[in-house]
Amino acid sequence: MTAERCADACARRGDPVSASAPPVHRWVLVEQPGPWGRDALLESRLPREVALSVAAQAREAGARVLLVRRPGRDVEVPRRRWALVDSAPGAELVRWSEFTDPAELTDLGLDRPRGTPSADPVYLVCAHGRHDTCCALRGRPVAAAFAALRPAQTWECSHVGGDRFAGNVVVLPHGLYYGRITPAEVPRLVRAHEAGLVVPEHLRGRSSVPAAAQAAQHFARERLGERAVDALAPLEVHRTGSEQWRVVLDGVGGAPVRVTVRAVFEHSDTPLTCSATTNAAIRSFELVGLG
Repeated sequence: MTAERCADACARRGDPVSASAPPVHRWVLVEQPGPWGRDALLESRLPREVALSVAAQAREAGARVLLVRRPGRDVEVPRRRWALVDSAPGAELVRWSEFTDPAELTDLGLDRPRGTPSADPVYLVCAHGRHDTCCALRGRPVAAAFAALRPAQTWECSHVGGDRFAGNVVVLPHGLYYGRITPAEVPRLVRAHEAGLVVPEHLRGRSSVPAAAQAAQHFARERLGERAVDALAPLEVHRTGSEQWRVVLDGVGGAPVRVTVRAVFEHSDTPLTCSATTNAAIRSFELVGLG
């Protein structure tokens, strides 16, 4: 009997997608066509010394490295691109640079950002099959759907976290994580984002916002019907007890919205990823109070 894949198990259980975006404030994207191993950066066609240098530079700058490639293509191109992305609220920016020799990546200059600023959104779709099969099976058709609409802005990317929520999409520079995206939902997501709106039922959260605040935003959006990307910014996050937080959000017209959330844990009946060998706890959040 074939084991149940992690994304299928996640959908069967109804694991909430909200408040599951990992914390990332800065990103380094490196275009690298071809296959990626489980550790994409160290197991690609990039020379190992270059990969180690990129990892060290990103670590020093507090950035996460993702490899990116164009959907459906496994060809080397003469000039490749890399980007430094800032997802800090109010300072969101993508800076694109080019390289011909991978050795150029050993001096990214992340402490003195360079490159061409771009206001265009970047649509990243996790298609890292060596990390999790579901990411390839569900991610690649989603990437193709994005590429049909926004070919210059779409990339397949390496592991972003939350494999069981495949297809996983990250929209930069805002650091918006979306889960359980199918090809049919791509046009709506593109239209919404480019109108300055989120798609709440698929929104995992914003990477620059801590998990408790992501949960507070989720419940506030549900209650208020607020969909603007920059709405309900967290002003305060206070831990008030065991696995409980009080979050103050910037409401419409500046009136604060106070939300209390509690983390709850439920033991999974299957491993949370296709490559895991043991079951684990699933964290979600419940609403304690909103006013």
